[in-house]
Parts: sequence; structure tokens; C-alpha cells
Amino acid sequence: MEINVEDNFKLLFDKNNNTAYKALQILQNECEESDKVYCYMDKLADMIDNDNSYIRTRGLTLIAYNAKWDKDNKIDEIIDEYLKHIEDVKPITARQCIKLLPMIAKDKPELKEDIVSALQKADISIYADSMQSLVYKDIQNSLAEIEKL
Repeated sequence: MEINVEDNFKLLFDKNNNTAYKALQILQNECEESDKVYCYMDKLADMIDNDNSYIRTRGLTLIAYNAKWDKDNKIDEIIDEYLKHIEDVKPITARQCIKLLPMIAKDKPELKEDIVSALQKADISIYADSMQSLVYKDIQNSLAEIEKL
């Protein structure tokens, strides 16, 4: 079944988070199969600066899912901005970012050192005690996964 990438991309900004999440899932699946979402990389890069943490997370997710299609090295250009989200104000967004990093490291081996360095330097003391151990565990898991690559 042919999906309309443009329509689903617009839905990523829907006020209804369920609608937006469904669109995200459809686009993630599309990224597994083709580079049809790749043409939105600049817009995805803009999303990671959005005030809304859900929109930031969707942008971070789809950038990582497009790493394997990144022939123009767009991720290389924004990697510093991307890695800032390891310490996103919202711990949920930070955790999502951290979990996506092995995917980028796998498809963009030239960024592996930057990613590992950012994970090792992350200051998790910015989060509430209840979140610190979760974020710490995510960082350790991502570092272990990246090491295996």
C-alpha cells in the first residue's frame, strides 16, 4: 500500500498526540523500506528545536531512522545539535534520543566517536532523582550497543 509521506509528515504536528504518533509509526516503517522520508531531513532538523517535546522526539526519531539514507551527510551537519538532546529538558525526550544513537552510530560510523564522547560526558544530575537511574541505564545500554558495532 502506497503511503502519502507528505500527509503523514504534516500529521506529526497534529494537536492530537495519538494521531501524530500513528503518523510517526507509519513514517518509521517507511524509512525501513525506502528513502522517501529523507527529503524532509531539513524539516526534521528544525523539529528538534521545537518547544513541544513530543515534536522534538518525533524529529529525533525520524532523523535516526534516516541515517542509513543520509547520502548528503545532513546528519553530520546537525550532529552537535542532535547530541544536545542527550540532556534534553524533558527526560523522556533525552531517553528517546539516547536509545536512537546506536542506530545513527551504525549507519554513520564516522560519527561514532562524537556520539560516544557526548554520551560519556552527559550530565544526568539535571534530572529528578527518580529519572537519573533510568537515563544512566539508557546511556550504558547505548554505549554497550555502540561498542559492539
